[in-house]
Amino acid sequence: MKYFSTRGALSELTFEQTVLAGLAPDGGLYIPASVPQLPANWQKVWANKSFPELSIEILSLFISADEISQTDLAALVHATYNDSAWRHPDITPLQPFTNNKYILELFHGPTYAFKDVALQLLGNLFSYFLQRRNRTKSPGEEREMLTVVGATSGDTGSAAIYGLRGKPDVSIFILHPKGRVSPVQEAQMTTVTDENVHNIAVKGTFDDCQDIVKALFADTAFNAKHHLGAVNSINWARILAQTVYYFLSYFAIRRTLPTDAELQFIVPTGNFGDILAGYYAKRMGLPMAKLVIATNANDILTRFWKTGRYEKLDSNSSSVAVGGVVETLSPAMDILVSSNFERLLWYLAFEDIQNINPGGDLREQACQTVKGWMENVKSVGRIVVPDSVLELARRDFTAERVDDEQIRQTILEYYTSAQSYTADPHTAVGLHVAGAISPQPNIIQIILSTAHPAKFSEAVTSALDGVPGFDFDAVLPEAFKTLLTMERRVIEVERPDVDLVKGVVERFAVL
Repeated sequence: MKYFSTRGALSELTFEQTVLAGLAPDGGLYIPASVPQLPANWQKVWANKSFPELSIEILSLFISADEISQTDLAALVHATYNDSAWRHPDITPLQPFTNNKYILELFHGPTYAFKDVALQLLGNLFSYFLQRRNRTKSPGEEREMLTVVGATSGDTGSAAIYGLRGKPDVSIFILHPKGRVSPVQEAQMTTVTDENVHNIAVKGTFDDCQDIVKALFADTAFNAKHHLGAVNSINWARILAQTVYYFLSYFAIRRTLPTDAELQFIVPTGNFGDILAGYYAKRMGLPMAKLVIATNANDILTRFWKTGRYEKLDSNSSSVAVGGVVETLSPAMDILVSSNFERLLWYLAFEDIQNINPGGDLREQACQTVKGWMENVKSVGRIVVPDSVLELARRDFTAERVDDEQIRQTILEYYTSAQSYTADPHTAVGLHVAGAISPQPNIIQIILSTAHPAKFSEAVTSALDGVPGFDFDAVLPEAFKTLLTMERRVIEVERPDVDLVKGVVERFAVL
């Protein structure tokens, strides 16, 4: 299996090269040269497999055995998903709520967020590739190093840090918007004091942080000097790892429900990575209804599906937040531009060109189309796709928006229900959308729960303050109770400036 950039189809990379590179030199994102179809007997053979076993099956479809042997792949997966790192034997357990509504809990990893599923694996992949390369070095020859840089709106940072802390030959720099992540999220990052971990608090927005990271990757000389690696969901390995829990939940439902039931996944998303994993699962052949995008007030995705306009600022609105980003109760989704959306745009462009003019190099034409679209997003802040492209997008997805008051109401509704479920504000976005749409009787809704509620005390307590019996301390895991008082290490950057961040990397990166 080879991989190529969404903006340039000429060069192809191996899986190892793709993982270590992260972002393509032309600014594009890597996608597989083809999406493999599932084996003919997958429903029978995979039906009772565990999360690690499913991971091995799915990853092996995208990773050549010439790159990672089956033995090594199995060892990597089992080293990632085991009882020492995960608090539930199923890794991502499916919790029934009603007869046709289930909650897929993705927060049972080390940092209590769904990002652990991919970033624990990515950290091990980085180590595997570096160790393999360095084993072939002659005595005295310079070792290969990796400088990982990433931007976070909250959960990616801590999950990446926990996945890479103490790893040999790796330095990690995580940028977060100062004051725009929850106190627990900030503490989870900044209390990790391993020598290879560096937290950078930028006075700006998440999009500012993300733009700096992209600029660092685009700087050829800087990238070559520091051997940059990506942990954000621009890294293909993250998307691939997350496809597994869609399959796991499918089999869990199939074991208990009628065969005519159709699954509908509702995914709270900002950067489009989590739901893109579901899209790849669907393209591979996993049966499901339309994927449902659930956004907060930062609704660039919902607006696209409603209008066909992908624009940073709503051209129909007269109110504009500072920096274009609205601060909400679900901060991990407070983004202006959804980076992973570019990957979907490539597939939409390819199919649209194929339908209209099937001659010529379709892949190259799709790359050039996406390149033009993304240049327009960068230069003028918007694109308007043809109606034919919008219809293709609507075939596989639908989207809805949720505001803060609806988040509070949903947290309250689920806590005071007969089952009494405490949802974090991002999960509440998905739960609200699930209740707002009207599925057919045979539809089984699966709402992805992306974080533990204890990570977002402000949102949960504002929704449940005064409710009889509610005690936030009862929600708080033991690991969080001393977190806010622990020693911290963080470097503050006074403005979103690429050169200032470069200076931090130059000072602390191990070369």
